[in-house]
Amino acid sequence: MPVAVQENQPSSSKVNGRTEDEEDMEIDYSEIEEKYAVSPLDGFDNVLVVDNVPVIDEGKKKKLYERLRSTIAKAGAPLSGTADAEGNYSDMVMPWDNEKGESKGYMFLTYPSAELATHALRCLDQVLFGKNRLYVNRFGEIERYASMNIEEGSTPKNWPADSQAVDKEHLRSWLADPQGRDQFVTFRDTTVEINWCGRNATAERAVEPNPKWAELFVSWSPLGTYFTTLHRPGVALWQGKSFSEPHRFTHPGVRLVDFSPCENYLVTFAPEPIVTSPQDPDSPPDPRKFAPEDEGNHIAVWEVKTGLLLRTFPGEAPSPAPPAGVDPKDLPPPRKLAWPLLRWSPDDKYVARCLMGSQISVYEAPTMGLLDKKSIKIDGVLDFDWCPDAELSANGKENLLAFWTPEVENQPARVSLMAIPSRTTPRQKNLYNVADVKLHWQDQGTYLCCKVDRLNRSKKVNSSNLELFRVKEKDYPIEAVELKEVCSHFAWEPKGSRFAMVTTSEPNAILPPGQLPKNNVEFFHVDPKKGIFRLMRRLENKTTNSLTWSPKGRFIVLATIGLSIKHDLEFWDLDFTTDDKVHKNETDPGANMQLLATGEHYGMSEIAWDPSGRYVTSTASSFRNSPEPGYTIWDFKGQDLSRNQLDKFKQFLWRPRPATLLSKDEQKKIRKNLREYSKRFDEEDAAEESNVSAELIAHRRRLIDEWNAWRAKRIKELAAERQKAGLQAIPAVSAQDEERETVEEWIEETIDETEEVVMS
Repeated sequence: MPVAVQENQPSSSKVNGRTEDEEDMEIDYSEIEEKYAVSPLDGFDNVLVVDNVPVIDEGKKKKLYERLRSTIAKAGAPLSGTADAEGNYSDMVMPWDNEKGESKGYMFLTYPSAELATHALRCLDQVLFGKNRLYVNRFGEIERYASMNIEEGSTPKNWPADSQAVDKEHLRSWLADPQGRDQFVTFRDTTVEINWCGRNATAERAVEPNPKWAELFVSWSPLGTYFTTLHRPGVALWQGKSFSEPHRFTHPGVRLVDFSPCENYLVTFAPEPIVTSPQDPDSPPDPRKFAPEDEGNHIAVWEVKTGLLLRTFPGEAPSPAPPAGVDPKDLPPPRKLAWPLLRWSPDDKYVARCLMGSQISVYEAPTMGLLDKKSIKIDGVLDFDWCPDAELSANGKENLLAFWTPEVENQPARVSLMAIPSRTTPRQKNLYNVADVKLHWQDQGTYLCCKVDRLNRSKKVNSSNLELFRVKEKDYPIEAVELKEVCSHFAWEPKGSRFAMVTTSEPNAILPPGQLPKNNVEFFHVDPKKGIFRLMRRLENKTTNSLTWSPKGRFIVLATIGLSIKHDLEFWDLDFTTDDKVHKNETDPGANMQLLATGEHYGMSEIAWDPSGRYVTSTASSFRNSPEPGYTIWDFKGQDLSRNQLDKFKQFLWRPRPATLLSKDEQKKIRKNLREYSKRFDEEDAAEESNVSAELIAHRRRLIDEWNAWRAKRIKELAAERQKAGLQAIPAVSAQDEERETVEEWIEETIDETEEVVMS
C-alpha cells in the first residue's frame, strides 16, 4: 500500500498576510535588555590608570618599573606581583608604541581587590615621581568620562545632579576695582580688618572681619593672592573676594612664613622641633602631614595649590667646635643667617640653603631633590642671594647666585657670581681687610652692590666701599666707589640705576642720653656721558637712619626710627621740575632734588609705601613697644591725610600687586596721553564730591525731620499730662515767636576807684 509522503511545512504561518517572525521583530525588548545588560566595565574595579608617567625607550623599561614600584610602595600602596624573565609584571602594564619604540606615558595597575585599589587611589594620586606628578583614576572612571558628551560652557548630560560645578571666586578680583584702589589690612588687639584705601586715604571695609584671623600675626603673599594668618596649630591661606575656604597647613608652633616669588611654595618655621604621633599601620599615610622621618626638624616646605608637604629641614646648624687651645669666650659670637633660611630663585625652579662656613645646597622644585645629588662645597661661605631677574630662565639663560667668603689666613675675602644649574663661576672679586659684606641686588637684577666694611690697623671698622657689578653687561664689569665713612643703610631705586645710603663717621660711638647721632645721606646716579656712578647730592648732619623708596622710583622718604627724642620724616622728589617741559639738569642732577615736606610721627617703627606709590604709611606697633601705637597715612608729597592712634595696635600691611601685564610701549603710550586720562579722573572726582555733598545734605535733613517729629510727639504727651492733672495748657508758640530773640545787654561802669596800701 503506498504511503503518502508529507512535505516539510514552513515553521511560520501567515496571519493576516504577515509571518510570526515579522510580528516578533516589532516587539520592544529594550526594558528587558536594560535590566539584564552587562557593563563592559564590570570586574575592573581593582584596576587603576596612572597618567603622566615618563616616556621612555626599551632600554630604560626595567629601571622605570623598579623606581615606580619603589615609589608606590613608599606611598603606602605596594603591589604584590612578581617579575617574569623579561622583567615584566602581571600587575603593572605599560602600553607601548611599537612604531616610535617608546612608551605612551601611562600605565595600568591591578590590585587583588577593589578595596585595595581604593586605598591605592587615595595614596598615589598627585604623588611626585621625579619631576612629574602622577595622576591616578579608576579604569571605569576613564571610560565614563570618555563617553560623556561635554560641550564647552555646558554641564554633561549624564553628570550627577549633586555634583554641579561651583563657580569659585577669582583669586585676583581686587585688581578689577574700577577706581584702582589698593587694599590694606590692620591688626588691632583681637580684630583684623581689610579695607579699601579711597581718595584722600578714606577707609572703606572690603570684607567683613573674621574672628579666626587674629591670633598671632598676619601677612600677604608676594603678589597679594593669599592672605596669610598664623595660628598655634599652623598656617591658613585665605583667598578670593570674600576670603573664605582657607588652605590649611598644619605645623604646630609656627612663627615664621615665607613664600616663593611666584607663590607656588610656602616655607614655615617653628622654633620647637616637629613631633609626630604614632600612626595606625593599616591607615594610608597622609601626604599633607608630617611623617616619622620629619621628626626633629624645624622647617617645612609645602606646595600651595595642593597643600602637599614636599620636604622638611633641620633648623640652624650647630656652631663648629673652637680650635684646640682656644677659649670659646675669646671667639666672636657665631653668625646667623637672616630669615628666610631657604631662598628661592625668581622662577621658583630652585631653592637654596646655606650651611654657614661649608656649603650651599641647591634643591630642585617640586621634587626637592638635591641638584646633581650633591651640595656646592664653599669653604667659609657666610651669605648668599639670588639675582631677582626672572627673565634669565625665560630667555634660556641660567639663574645667578651671589655669595661671599671671608678672609682666611693668606686667602683674601671673595665675592663670586655662580650660574645655576651649571655651577660655573663667571665673575669673582677679591677683597682685603674685610669685616663684613652685605649683598644688595637691584630689583631688576641689572646691578649688584656689595657693601664692604673695611678694617683699619686696630681691627676696627672705620670705612666702607661699594663694589658694583654690572650684571647685564659683557664680562660683568665691576666699579668701586670708595667712601670715607661707614655705610649703615643702603637702598637701590626701584626700576632705576640710582641708589641712596646713610653714612656715619662714628659707627661704634655710644651716645649719651639726649644726644642725637650725626649721619649723612648720599645719593648716587650713573653719569650719562662716562657711564660711571657719581655723587648726586649729599645731605649732612641728619638723624636719618632709614631710607624707603617709592615702588615707582623718583620719590623717597628719609626717616628717623628707633630714637626716643626724634621721629622725623622727610619727603624728597629727585626729579622735581616746575614745568613738564623742563628737562632734567644733566650737568647737576642734584639741582632737580627738592624737599617736598617734613613730618613727625612719635614712636614710629616702620615705613611702607602702597604698591601704586601714591601713599606712604608710618606705623607705631605695639609689637615694637611703641609708646603711642597707631598709624598715619601720608600722600607722596608728605601731606598728612589720616592719623589713627589706636590702643593695642599691632600691624598695618598694604596688599601687594603683581607686575603689570602691559608692555613697555603700552606704558609709554599711557604716560604720553596722561592728560586725557586725568580729565576723566577729574570728572569722576567732581561727581563723587557732589554725591557726597548730596548725601550729607539728605542726612542732615533726615536728622532735622526726626528731631521735629520727636519734639511734636513730646509736646502732645506733655499737653495730655497737664490736662489730666487739671493744669492750664501751655499756649502755643508761633513760628514768628520762635524766630524772635531776646537779647539782654549788661553795661558796666566804674564809678570810683581807690588804692590802699596795707602794711604787714
